Amino acid sequence: MNAGFFLEQAVEIIEKSMIERALAATGANQSEAAKLLGIHRNTLQRKMIEYKIDGKRPRRKPVARAQAKAVRRTHKAS
Repeated sequence: MNAGFFLEQAVEIIEKSMIERALAATGANQSEAAKLLGIHRNTLQRKMIEYKIDGKRPRRKPVARAQAKAVRRTHKAS
């Protein structure tokens, strides 16, 4: 049976997809993603390593400090 998927490969594909979706839905919050999946956080982290899933949150572009100060000043003056 060379052409088909073995059960283990199918489970890996489904698990990886579900983990990626749970992380996306929770903004990469691993504790919340584990709760969604019904597994312990340590199990999630082990599977993330096994499937090479990056669990970092997407980075936001930082606001320039001078721009942030100017915005705070205008809000105080109002």
